[in-house]
Amino acid sequence: MAIVGQPRTFDKKFAFQLHIDGFGYAGFSKCSALKIEVAQIKHYEGGTLLPQKSAGRADFTDITLERGSVRSDLDMYTWMSEVISGPANLGLKEAAYKRCGDLVQLDRDGEVLKRYSIFWAFPTGFEAGEWDNGADENVIEKLTLAYDYYIRTA
Repeated sequence: MAIVGQPRTFDKKFAFQLHIDGFGYAGFSKCSALKIEVAQIKHYEGGTLLPQKSAGRADFTDITLERGSVRSDLDMYTWMSEVISGPANLGLKEAAYKRCGDLVQLDRDGEVLKRYSIFWAFPTGFEAGEWDNGADENVIEKLTLAYDYYIRTA
């Protein structure tokens, strides 16, 4: 039996950009998934056999970005250096190294499909790449970001 309705076009995962405040170039070759996990609270009222469940605290998991290493582009390393050397524990209202950004998913024509705004991100890990004299691949830098939360804006 034929299925009646509109054909569905699935979003491709290869076309995206991550715009971060202070970055000159938004191109990354890989970005891990945006993910929210909500804790589950179980409560057994009056000795019942079935629990009453409710939502607990939300946790936004870290994302990891990857891109080819370019000699003149020091954005990721500089940001990590700000976190390491910055006055993080001086009782400031908001740490100066935290930045906001947008993860933008594009279609084949470069039009915006989805946009997620990421708030108050900061790097928690930086990997300068792996070197191997017998390899022909590019050096890939990795940056792991923690952030407070994200919302879908488009």
